[in-house]
Amino acid sequence: MNSQLKKKITAATVGLALVFTFSTGSAFADSKMDTVIAKTIGTTYKTGGMSTAGFDCSGFTKYVFTKIGITLPRTSKEQFKIGTPVAKSNLRSGDLVFFNTLGSGVSHVGIYVGNGKFAQSSSSRGVTITSLSQAYWANRYVGAKRVMSTTAYQAVAYD
Repeated sequence: MNSQLKKKITAATVGLALVFTFSTGSAFADSKMDTVIAKTIGTTYKTGGMSTAGFDCSGFTKYVFTKIGITLPRTSKEQFKIGTPVAKSNLRSGDLVFFNTLGSGVSHVGIYVGNGKFAQSSSSRGVTITSLSQAYWANRYVGAKRVMSTTAYQAVAYD
């Protein structure tokens, strides 16, 4: 299966999940963030990438938040310096989640989407939805920041 077709199928599947989740009332979501994330699923990883031609982790978060009217700094380390710290037990869709993947502080960021999962641009899989409880991520979790002051901009919870 070619990559463009795979990307379209993935985006359509995620889109259906978003519609189903929203219509069943299991999450209150901002359709802008949902749509932006859904349209980026499957986008390849690209070091320094900040567009749908390819994203690195912080380029992905910056892109998504820019699309909903929120400006973020460029790097994961800079993004970690803003917002309000959030306990893992109090994560809300739309919170930024941070990881230490290189052994020297914050080096990776994603967007919490609910149900213990986050959207990210992974160097091995591109933009994907991943479980925070996966051993790799759980062992490298540093913390989370809330950069939105309202619940109006929340991503939907992915099952």
